[in-house]
Amino acid sequence: MNSRTSSARRPQEAEAAGESQAKAEGARPLHEFVMAFTSSPRGARLARRLVSHRLDAWGHAYGGRVNDTLTLITAELVANAVRHGHVAGRDFHLRLTDGAGTLRVEVTDTRTERVPLLSDREPPGDAEFGRGLLIVAGLATRWAVAPRAGAPGKTVWAELRRT
Repeated sequence: MNSRTSSARRPQEAEAAGESQAKAEGARPLHEFVMAFTSSPRGARLARRLVSHRLDAWGHAYGGRVNDTLTLITAELVANAVRHGHVAGRDFHLRLTDGAGTLRVEVTDTRTERVPLLSDREPPGDAEFGRGLLIVAGLATRWAVAPRAGAPGKTVWAELRRT
């Protein structure tokens, strides 16, 4: 499905899928949002806006520290998925969870060979790109890259502790 339509799964299916994944991980999140988006700037913008909206619905108000920070982290991760993880005809997937004390956003794309470098080096001053993951590293409690489960690609995730 594309970003103009509903989730790749209906909400009840997303909840069921989230329950099975949470059981496998051992801890069930308080809230979960899962959706596929077109790998385009429009899809990235919609993902960012829906994360902010969902966080507000979960009690993290628009303009609050948690909402603003996790929305910015999401914006960087989805922009990278569109720019560096794009494969023609393939969507990127977003998963947002609110667990006990921690919010987590996961962005999955189908590009296996373009794994982000885990570097703390600043790009040259005139470089147009290369600062997104530095922003994520500075804002997130922790973040990492993992192989995509069950299919080609990767998942870049970031967590934010609610303190």
